[in-house]
Formats: sequence, C-alpha cells, structure tokens
Amino acid sequence: MNGQRRRSFIKTMLAAAALAPISRVLAQTLQGSNLVSALRQGGFILVMRHADSPAQPPAKTAADPRNVKLERELDSGGREKAQAMGAAVRALRIPIGDVFSSPTFRAHQTVELAGLGQARDVNELDEGATGMQTIPEAARIAWLKAKIGEAPRPGTNTILVTHAPNIKGAFNIDAAAGETIAFKPDGHGGANEVARIKIGDWTALPK
Repeated sequence: MNGQRRRSFIKTMLAAAALAPISRVLAQTLQGSNLVSALRQGGFILVMRHADSPAQPPAKTAADPRNVKLERELDSGGREKAQAMGAAVRALRIPIGDVFSSPTFRAHQTVELAGLGQARDVNELDEGATGMQTIPEAARIAWLKAKIGEAPRPGTNTILVTHAPNIKGAFNIDAAAGETIAFKPDGHGGANEVARIKIGDWTALPK
C-alpha cells in the first residue's frame, strides 16, 4: 500500500470508527449455558488475545523450525491452553466462520493449535510499530472498532486474534493472554459487549 492510499485508508477507518458506537452497558450479560446457546446460533464477533507468550523471542536452537524470523512464540502453557480451548469449542458445537489474525507467529500458533480454521492475515491486527508492520495505532483501533460491527456469515461466529494494546486501545479492556471478548453487532455499525471468556474457562462451559 503506497503512502497516498494508506493515508486515505486511515482517514476512512477513523471516520467509520467515529460513527460506530460500542455499548458497554451490556458487558458480560451472557454466561454459562445461555452463552453457549447463543454462540451456537452464530452472529458474534470473538476478539481474542493470543495465548501465553514470553516477552522475549526464543534462541534459534529452541525455536519452532517454522519460526524463521525468530519472533516471540507461545510457551508450553500457551500451547496447551490453545489446544484445550479449541477442543472445548468443538465439543460445545460452536460454529466458527471467518478467522482473521495478526501476522505474528504467536497469533498464528494460537489459531493453528486451537484448530480454529484457516486464518486470514490482517496487518491492522498486528502489534503496531514494534511489530512486523507499521500501521498507526489510530488506524488499528479504528479498524477493530469497525470490524466488530460487521455481522458474521449466517450461522457462524467470526474470530479476530490480536494483541493486548489493540484490545486496550479499542475497548479499554486489559485482556489476559488468550482471553476472548464476545461482541454482538447491533445492525447499525456498532456492537454490544456480551461476554468475556478466559482461555481456561472454555472447558468449564456446560455442554
């Protein structure tokens, strides 16, 4: 994307975000069996922070062979939790449709180990200037706010795998590693926050 197109994109996304309200009054209104039943029907945007990852990248000798750029990657706990989450989602018969991911290795690992499906890389879900891309913070936040207002494909839920600063900037939520925030698009470009699910809590949801 050249400079002129990027500036035009940023202006468009900022304008969209300004018009797309996010309701905070309905936060965590779905729990337990009600949450599972709702997710089975589809229609939700699930914004997830990648699973546990050490702050420093691994040594070359200890890295996953596919991690050729020696980025940060999930630790053993993160890998186990991502696998358990994915197994729980399948056992709960929660339909997953589109999956959008940060291009980072640890985000890809989270999607793959959880078996969430084929992810589409989105630079706006990256970690920002310190990451692989240099999408400005305002544009990343605007993109995320706009995306949660888009209805998923019928009968499915959309998953967005991203990083803590993006979630904090867009929704003022300090998401734990692997935590998912569920939003319900309101049909007017906005969305209601309806649940927060820690990565270890998926296995405790009633089948």
